Amino acid sequence: MGKVKITAGVVSQTCIATDIYSLILKAGEIVSQAVAGQFVSVYSKDGSRMLPRPISLCGIDKEAGTLRLVYRIAGKGTNEFSKLQAGDTVDILGPLGNGFMKESGKAILIGGGIGIPPMLQLAKELDCEKSIVLGYRDELFLNEEFEPYGSVYLSSEDGMHGTKGNVIDAIKACAVTGDIIYACGPTPMLRGIKQYAAEQNIRCEISLEEKMACGVGACLACVCQTKNVDEHSKVHNARICADGPVFYAEEVEL
Repeated sequence: MGKVKITAGVVSQTCIATDIYSLILKAGEIVSQAVAGQFVSVYSKDGSRMLPRPISLCGIDKEAGTLRLVYRIAGKGTNEFSKLQAGDTVDILGPLGNGFMKESGKAILIGGGIGIPPMLQLAKELDCEKSIVLGYRDELFLNEEFEPYGSVYLSSEDGMHGTKGNVIDAIKACAVTGDIIYACGPTPMLRGIKQYAAEQNIRCEISLEEKMACGVGACLACVCQTKNVDEHSKVHNARICADGPVFYAEEVEL
C-alpha cells in the first residue's frame, strides 16, 4: 500500500525521562504495514513550521492499531508535540524508510541515546538469541522494557549505570559476542561500531540518525556518502530517509 498521511488520535503521552516523551497514537493504516527501523513524519499545527519532524517507531502494536513514538525535545516542533494529550490529534506520514533486514544468527542490538527507542521494536520482532547493549549519557530510560527480550548491558558516560564509557567499552567489558550487529545512535557511536564490526568480521546493520526535511527522498537534505552511485542524484550519495535509514555498515561513509 505504501506510505499514507493520516490524522492520528493521541491515546496517551507520558514523560519517561528529562525531556523524553512516550507518545501512543492510533494509526491503523500505518501500523498494518510498519516494521522495526522505519519512522514517521509528524506535522506541526503551527503554520510557520512547514517541515515535519521524523520520529522513529519505538513500538508497533498490530492488534491495537497503535504506534509508539519515543522522542527527545530538541526544538520548537518536538516541544509542541510534548504538549499533546489523550483525545488530541496530530497529522503523520508513514511508514517511511527501510527497516532492519532481520537475519539469522545470534544478534547484538546496540542503541545509544535517542537511538535506543527503535531497538525496542526490533528486539520484539527478532526471533533469536539477543544481547542488548544500551548507551546513556546519564539518565536511564526504556532499559527495563528490553529485559524480556534478551540479556541487557548498559554503559554510561559517568559510570553510574553499567560500564563506564561507551557501548563498545560495554561490549568488551562484558564479553558480548554475536553473528550480526543492529545499531542506532549518534554518528560517532556508529563510526566506532562500524570499525569494531569490521575488526571482528561481524555483519552490521546501522540506522543513521539525521535531520530530515521531506522524509520521502525529494529534497536531498539528508544525504550520506556511500560506496555506490545513487540513481537519483548520480553521485556517491544515498538519501537516508528513502534509501535508509538502515544500511549495511560497509555501504556508508561515516
